[in-house]
Amino acid sequence: MQGKTLVISGATKGIGKAIAYKFAQNGVNIAFTYNSNEEEAKKIAQDLEEKYKVKAKYYALNILEPETFKDVFKLIDEDFERVDYFISNAMIYGRPVVGGYGKYMRLKPRGMNNIYNATVNAFLVGSQEAAKRMEKVGGGAMISMSSTGNIVYIDNYTGHGTNKAAVEATVRYAATELGEKNIRVNAVSGGPIDTDALKAFTNYEEVKQKTADLSPLGRMGQPEDIAGACLFLCSDDASWITGQTLIVDGGTSFQASC
Repeated sequence: MQGKTLVISGATKGIGKAIAYKFAQNGVNIAFTYNSNEEEAKKIAQDLEEKYKVKAKYYALNILEPETFKDVFKLIDEDFERVDYFISNAMIYGRPVVGGYGKYMRLKPRGMNNIYNATVNAFLVGSQEAAKRMEKVGGGAMISMSSTGNIVYIDNYTGHGTNKAAVEATVRYAATELGEKNIRVNAVSGGPIDTDALKAFTNYEEVKQKTADLSPLGRMGQPEDIAGACLFLCSDDASWITGQTLIVDGGTSFQASC
């Protein structure tokens, strides 16, 4: 993987940051997006370059406007010679999900549409742009983040859970059509991971305790757990894995269904 390039959305904290560091540790150059905290993005890029001697650049992206991903990739073209891996990771929480986070009867189209744009459309546009560049270098690998909230019930999670199901279906279609270009496409479906996005849930403490209780491993997932799975799926060790969803949940979804 040395000298190849990863494009990842949303890497200034949580899962995205852990993925960026995991790939950089393996000699991969990092092109990552941020939403509002440019100072933190700059700090991470400098740290990646100093620690791992890779190239790291950051770009502003509002995933509620997924079409702007095209402009981001044009900027990436100026800084990097190739794109080998793409991970759609950025997500929204807080005010943009009002009407999309809550009980079913309180959901509103605007909130649901925002989650769809940030989940499905962001992956769609990002993967299309990445595929054009991967084809030039003989192939590559893509991943969309997903969630076990589309296969087991999580309180107030209808908006996110249904859109995660949609992005997993999109992954399977992309894998089928891009395979002839030697591009593999998969999803990583995490159980509850201890991130700022989860902390924004009104019932965070309850979710945290229940996750630890359900997992045979007795703990909540950490961003590094997801990062390792992503590195594997992009590596040559996973060269015949495509169109799949890898569940990384500490065994919680099986327990939840019992």
